Amino acid sequence: MAWLLLGIAGLLEVAWAYAMKLSNGFTRIIPTTIMLVTMLGSFGLLATAMRQLPLGTAYMIWTGIGAVGAFLMGVVFLGESVSPMRIAAAILITSGIVLMKLAS
Repeated sequence: MAWLLLGIAGLLEVAWAYAMKLSNGFTRIIPTTIMLVTMLGSFGLLATAMRQLPLGTAYMIWTGIGAVGAFLMGVVFLGESVSPMRIAAAILITSGIVLMKLAS
């Protein structure tokens, strides 16, 4: 159950990062509100997952999901650039997440 909560927390991290971008520096109320709600949910689920998972494992996987997810959201929905080096970085982060999960 802790792994499921951690995965959802990571997805919520992607959601709040995307909403933060859409908030235009907190000048748009709806994206700002979405950001705050998803941020609280993400932190709450991370804290709950950490009751059973080691700190380093939980935090690395949470931030990794957020980093790779935000990268993908930027590319797919915001037209951000894709380069071989950016793709390699995302692959390395994803590899680290998988290795950390396998090591746990």
